[in-house]
Amino acid sequence: MENEIRMESEDIAYRRQVVEMYKPDVERLIRYLPWLESKAGSSVAETFEGSGIKGHSITFPVYDGTLMSFIKEVQKTTLVDRNYPYVYSKYRYRSVQDELRAIDRASIRDMDILKGILSKYVLGGMTKGRLWTEAVYNRIFLNIIRKMKDNIEFWDRPMV
Repeated sequence: MENEIRMESEDIAYRRQVVEMYKPDVERLIRYLPWLESKAGSSVAETFEGSGIKGHSITFPVYDGTLMSFIKEVQKTTLVDRNYPYVYSKYRYRSVQDELRAIDRASIRDMDILKGILSKYVLGGMTKGRLWTEAVYNRIFLNIIRKMKDNIEFWDRPMV
C-alpha cells in the first residue's frame, strides 16, 4: 500500500514536470491550429515557373508563408529532437497510418513519440521539402499540436 502511494505521487510529479517542460512551447504553436485545420487535405506549396524557368532551369517549390512561420517557430522550441529515428525504429513506424495511430493514442507519457514524429517532418523537410506539405495535407502537424495541447490541458488548465 505504501509502495503504491509512493509510485502514484512519483507519477503525478512526472506529469507535472512534463507539463512544465512542454507547455510554453505548445502555447507558442497552438495559434497555428486554425490555419492547420483550414489547410488539411490541401496543398500549401506551389511550383515556381515564372520567367520561362521551365526551359532553362529546375523548378522549385514556393511554400505558404504561414507554413514557413510555423516551421521556424517549431525549430525554436524544445520539441525538435534530432534523434527522432530512434522513435521510428523503437516503435516500428513505417507509414503515415502508423504515425496517425500513434498520435491518436499518445498520452502525457508519450510526448517523446509526438516530438519524434514532429521532428521527422520538421527536420526532414529541410532537405525533402515535400515532407512539410505532406505533414499539413495528412494532418500530422495538426494532430500533433492538438494532442499535445489536449494532454497538457488534461493535467493542467486550458490554454488560450
